[in-house]
Amino acid sequence: MPRFSIIVPCFKVQGFLRECLDSVLEQSYRDLEVIAVDDRSPDGCGAILDEYAARDDRVRVLHLPENAGLGRARNAGLPHATGDYLFFLDSDDTLAPGALRATADRLDETGDPDVLVFDYARTYWWGGTRRNALAHVLADCGEDTFTAAERPEILDLLMVVWNKVYRRDFVESNGFRFPPGYYEDTPWTFPVMLSAQRIATLDRICLYYRQRRQGNILSTTSRKHFDIHDQYERVFAFVGSRPELAGWRPYLHRKMGEHCLDILAKPDRLPPSDKAEFFRRTAELFRAHRTAEPVPDELRVLEGGYRAYRARRLAGRAGRELARRAGQARAAAGARAQRAAGAVQARRPLDPHLVVYSAFSHRGVLGDPGAVYRKAREIAPQLRGVWVVRDEETAARLPDGVEHVLLDSPAYRRVTARAGFFVNNVNWPGSLVKRPGSVHVHTHQGTPLKYMAADLLDRPGARYGVDVPQMLRRADRWDHSLVANPHSELVWERAYPCHFASARTGSPRNDVLVNAAEGAGAAVRARLGVPEGRTVVLYAPTRREYVRGGHVDRIDLARFAADLGEDHTLVVRLHPSLAAGPARGTGLAELHRRGILVDATDEPHVEDVLLAADVLVTDYSALMFDYANLDRPVVVHADDRAAYAASRGTYFDITAEPPGHVSRDYRELARLFASGSWRDEESARLRAAFRERFCVFDDGRAAERVVRTLLLGEPMPQRATVRVPGPATARDLLAST
Repeated sequence: MPRFSIIVPCFKVQGFLRECLDSVLEQSYRDLEVIAVDDRSPDGCGAILDEYAARDDRVRVLHLPENAGLGRARNAGLPHATGDYLFFLDSDDTLAPGALRATADRLDETGDPDVLVFDYARTYWWGGTRRNALAHVLADCGEDTFTAAERPEILDLLMVVWNKVYRRDFVESNGFRFPPGYYEDTPWTFPVMLSAQRIATLDRICLYYRQRRQGNILSTTSRKHFDIHDQYERVFAFVGSRPELAGWRPYLHRKMGEHCLDILAKPDRLPPSDKAEFFRRTAELFRAHRTAEPVPDELRVLEGGYRAYRARRLAGRAGRELARRAGQARAAAGARAQRAAGAVQARRPLDPHLVVYSAFSHRGVLGDPGAVYRKAREIAPQLRGVWVVRDEETAARLPDGVEHVLLDSPAYRRVTARAGFFVNNVNWPGSLVKRPGSVHVHTHQGTPLKYMAADLLDRPGARYGVDVPQMLRRADRWDHSLVANPHSELVWERAYPCHFASARTGSPRNDVLVNAAEGAGAAVRARLGVPEGRTVVLYAPTRREYVRGGHVDRIDLARFAADLGEDHTLVVRLHPSLAAGPARGTGLAELHRRGILVDATDEPHVEDVLLAADVLVTDYSALMFDYANLDRPVVVHADDRAAYAASRGTYFDITAEPPGHVSRDYRELARLFASGSWRDEESARLRAAFRERFCVFDDGRAAERVVRTLLLGEPMPQRATVRVPGPATARDLLAST
């Protein structure tokens, strides 16, 4: 008996069906059966299903004699299911890689609940991906099982059949079946969720919900949308047959009103001539099932007529337009006032002791600017440092005693108008006008491997959404560009053809790495929950420009963690641009929750994470240049180097001049760690050459050098050993610069 019975109804989806079936049959978890139901599809679906069944004995095909509709096609597959759990997968959707393994593990962990609810992401026909906005509900529901009464917020999720798996015995004992018509998920999902005694959640994207440009049933203009009334009548009938569920009637009454009004408000659902009738039917249903609970304000419109509803809609639209125009007027008046206030401030002299800082688009005291700020407070207390932060939430996370202003606030305009110095690792907003005499110090965000700024002009995919001319106009305000090595100096002067001087200071944020004492990462390891004695393997992949969204799963993280063994801990840190996207939802967050690895993406200071690691595994991330200062092993996993170099562009071939061993597929990576060669003599030799080239200016005094020479104008003693940069190697594209 398989663990999962995956029921796939098919009708006019021949263009998507293979992708759907492949996403199931190529799962690493193979204990499954597919029951594919050909709902008398007039296209090639039936032949495709037969083809798959002929080559994979896990696939069984039912050819219905006549078209039954989505709900009844699912019902047709139910008697043939033999698995422990039922999974209803629509034939234009796909499973995420690793979804069934994660689902099976969570079922085992929670003792086979009646229902397991998992997360999903919408994938749009134009290529975009957006995670479920209410994904946090899945995490908030906790580790244990529960009922809907104990966690009613679970019903706030999209009430569909395909974001859950169901214990087959539970479904059969309750006799759950799908009715005919549109919105067939409604009279299935509410009874199932309200009846389940043990519900569990999985905070992981397991399914990609395809948003088709056309052909979506529920986006079709039709009177079939009137089916929603019959479907809610079925829900109320079910609740009426179960006295123990009577307390849910007010909730369902409200949900029904909200759902029907939402359908009525959609421009593409109902023919205009049928909208008045739909409203009347909804109002009748609303009155028929009204309870003693007060009617919410937004649903009181159902107590009146259609004309009143239309008038309210039109009034709301007019009110929104008036509010929009008033907002524009206020914004214009505010802009005039800001310009006037700025002119007043600009007539006041610059404050030579005022330094304005920002890092990573105003996200706090971080990176190189943070290191400069801390050193300035130590050796130059006469300097007043003020941080620009993006919002109140960010401000609340600042360390005690840090003076700050909110971006675009009156206080922001006052300090930026008079500051003598600006320190940032991202370009300042275009609205900031550089006054004569002010000094802008740009720190960058590390040593560049991939193409930047003007070098992106011949990489249209990589510069998608990037206004390079605007970027350069903002960079024209720079006075000093910090560099950690001759390579960076060449790159920044080529990529930013602007008027600045390169400052060979080193990277201030790397001072903590250069000066790290033995055991410096112990406190960080303890905070991350790494057991004592473990070897910490840090995996830090960068984003990819050749896919929309930037995230590609290059490594099966669960497999890598298992292959490393119990004496190792895998720590993962995603690129900051991927932290808030769907990347963590495809498995990383769930693996972290289960203790299989540690997700350190949210650690604010990447230097802390580097200190905690015994070895870095990366692809093309600039972190390798910083990590080399620790003189610890690095492994470059470059299984897609050609695609990456072609799409983004790289200044040199990192696989030819690496900081350690290179793996070009997962087997090579696993072999490096199984054999221990990741830290052999060859690794040390490669690392030494890499350090000689890219850590040349990092001597542990970079922040002091910036403060003394650039902010205070003092001389700075030279390094004990001065290394004159030699010519770039033949492989370096900048050799002729």
